Amino acid sequence: MINHSTYVRSRWYLQIALGSILLLLLYVSVSAQEMPPRPINVSVNMSQNLSFGVFYQYGSGGTVIVSSSGARSSTGSIVLLSAGTISTSRFDITANPGTLITIVNGSDVSLNGSGGGTMMLHIGASSPSSPMVTTQPRSSVNIVYVGGTITVGNSAASPPGNYSGTFQITFVQQ
Repeated sequence: MINHSTYVRSRWYLQIALGSILLLLLYVSVSAQEMPPRPINVSVNMSQNLSFGVFYQYGSGGTVIVSSSGARSSTGSIVLLSAGTISTSRFDITANPGTLITIVNGSDVSLNGSGGGTMMLHIGASSPSSPMVTTQPRSSVNIVYVGGTITVGNSAASPPGNYSGTFQITFVQQ
């Protein structure tokens, strides 16, 4: 037969034992190996290429800038006209959420004109800025916009026409 004081004492020991086990479980950490990173996938969105719109130069020329937000401006003896397409380059990235990516711009490139002549293209900043952390689920795209600056010479060095060329950007997964 168990008397009341033995029952209370047994219950007290049981509560202390259970509390100790619970406290011990709070200090035990369980870990597993991190999932290996999946490579990112970058594609050029061909419906949106870097385009500086229509302008003309007089005198010694200058620069035309398209920011990563798509705003256009100029320096020197350049007159911007409200015609033509003005746009940033768009890149679509699929990656695991939380992937850190650094964007490395390539060297300046020479653009060749349809009527002869050249202009120099300098790749500008990106939006979001580099380094960036992806936020979209892998089934969606993270969009990156990139602007640039073209240096326009005088009318003999950069005569009117359409100018084109290819530039390089590297997306480094970290």
